[in-house]
Amino acid sequence: MAMKKKTARAASSKKKGVARAKKSAVGKSKLFPVAKSPSRAVRGRSVALLRGINLAAHKRMSMKDLVAVFEACGCTDVTTFIQSGNVAFTAPASGIDAAAIEARIAKRFGFEAPVVLRTAEELFAVIAANPYPKCDQERDRPHVSFLADEPLAEHVALLDPQRSPGDSFTVLGREIYLLFPTGLANNKLTSQYFDSRLKTVGTARNWRTVLALAEMVSGTKDE
Repeated sequence: MAMKKKTARAASSKKKGVARAKKSAVGKSKLFPVAKSPSRAVRGRSVALLRGINLAAHKRMSMKDLVAVFEACGCTDVTTFIQSGNVAFTAPASGIDAAAIEARIAKRFGFEAPVVLRTAEELFAVIAANPYPKCDQERDRPHVSFLADEPLAEHVALLDPQRSPGDSFTVLGREIYLLFPTGLANNKLTSQYFDSRLKTVGTARNWRTVLALAEMVSGTKDE
């Protein structure tokens, strides 16, 4: 009888321990949530922004080969802008997501290159939402960092507004608008910094490139 009571107490203690562990895990999840990466398929006229290609000898690819990759994914009306991985295209009717394009790139070129997608409408909205409409192109060097996922509010709150004194940034949805009046060479508002704080991947483009891409995707009607 005494043995049965001891066993029952041990089982009860074990259940309580498991319950405490589960409660603790839930608490940690609330304190340190992880942003999940939803699969966002784009349709119609869209842009793809590749990160980290053709930087000196790093991750080299020709734009002709990159166009071929997109065509192999079922995209049409594919054009590129400069050599840094900016692609305007019409997505297949069934849609296409970044993961499919990244897989094709890895197979064709033998290295990984993150891809961030925006539809034409989303790109137009990014331009319309610019929080720095009066900035000077030459003096302020405006850029936009396009994020793969919308960051959680608690992650945005961890960003240091004084990280790069003299420079500015504003996070709106899946974009970070940046001003670099102190110059681009030594600023600390890097993609790596934002990746580490926001738990997602981003790639930045200057404002002129953003406007050029908007013009490219507005030139062809959706299928």
